Amino acid sequence: MRKLLFESLIRPPLTEPRPPVSDAAMTELAVAIERSARRRLGRSLSIRAVDAGSCNGCELEMHALSNAFYDIERFGLRFVASPRHADVLLVTGPVTSNMAQALDRTYIATPDPKWVVALGDCGRDGGCFAGSYAVFGGVSKVVPVDLHIPGCPPSPVDILKGLLGLLENVNEEGRVS
Repeated sequence: MRKLLFESLIRPPLTEPRPPVSDAAMTELAVAIERSARRRLGRSLSIRAVDAGSCNGCELEMHALSNAFYDIERFGLRFVASPRHADVLLVTGPVTSNMAQALDRTYIATPDPKWVVALGDCGRDGGCFAGSYAVFGGVSKVVPVDLHIPGCPPSPVDILKGLLGLLENVNEEGRVS
């Protein structure tokens, strides 16, 4: 036990280097999203995260958007606790049989205009969990999907680029063109 304690005092901590994204590019991307949201909605973009049965890989990257490095709140994007306050449903994971009805109810509770974003490869078609007895399928089998952001998991920058693309392609009726 003492040996382990002394080794932990001498050895430096094991950490990963920060992501290789320039601060200027990150700021430019977030400002473009804020500008598009204000033009399309007249206010900031509200996001409701829905875990439909994922492995939590996509959630880790999605929650990284709120950390001190990315800090999307400073650009007007925010995560909300209720679907009644959301503009975007950000759905992660394959939809499990137990979550299909809950996802449908969440979609119904979200006011129009609303957009659904399937995050990650599992959200598209079930990913490596497809064919399991417990998996209903991809997000599009339960609710209509407006955008799919690929990756396993997608990086926070990819998520921001996807949200910008979603806002840029929304027509006057509120549908993605």
